[in-house]
Amino acid sequence: MKADQTKTVAPLLFFDTGIGGFSILREAQKLLPGAPIIYAADYAGMPYGMKSEEELSTRIPLLLGRLVERYKPKLVTIACNTASTIALDVVRSVLDTPVVGTVPAIKPASQITKTGVIGLLGTRATIRQPYVDRLAAEFAADKLLLRYGAPDLVHAAEAKLRGEEPDSAIIDAAVQGLLDQERGEEIDTVILACTHFPLLQEELQKSFVRDIQFIDGSRGIARRIAYLTSDVIWPEPSENGVFVTTGTLDQLLPYRATFQKFGITKLDTL
Repeated sequence: MKADQTKTVAPLLFFDTGIGGFSILREAQKLLPGAPIIYAADYAGMPYGMKSEEELSTRIPLLLGRLVERYKPKLVTIACNTASTIALDVVRSVLDTPVVGTVPAIKPASQITKTGVIGLLGTRATIRQPYVDRLAAEFAADKLLLRYGAPDLVHAAEAKLRGEEPDSAIIDAAVQGLLDQERGEEIDTVILACTHFPLLQEELQKSFVRDIQFIDGSRGIARRIAYLTSDVIWPEPSENGVFVTTGTLDQLLPYRATFQKFGITKLDTL
């Protein structure tokens, strides 16, 4: 009976602008190593952080609708803070498939800060969202939340996963953007509010010089995925993941070594 079920098990679909969602995929694969993976990247629409809310709230549901129709996943994870804060409600309203979103980890950050001063690095679109304001008011009203939009970190993370050395000037500029704000020197906790940014945590820590607690939502999201799919009998782990791009396949060639680490062996276009 188990063998029959594993033949037809539906995959998990992860969606981001690029490879940032690998920070979530990494944690999900620790809990669900046998889950078939479809990873979709909207490289043709990158970067989301520089697009309008109107454009993204139209583009993202359309793309996810096509992906769900093609791959029929068990669950969709929007592994992008910008996409989630802008389009999560719309996506859930148009898809019958369960959807997990990604939001800034403001609540856990407020619980671990000792100084009460928290930094938040995200895209410019994310840090200005009313959703972030509501999270801050609900969970960090007695804390000081300093935000900084650092869209260039996305490109630095992409470069790292291509096997290149991330531009240290980009890293330093993001860190300085927080420290230069009033009471910035008191920051002891930094929320990485873009799924690309945890991929640069080591470089960010070096730039801060002093010890910083970095926090993101990847582990909590992975636990949520596992909970929502607890009824599934997953097959044995196998390297048969699919990477789908809205861009060109040639763009993906420099990422081949990274794809192999995540069991992704097939490339496709949307």
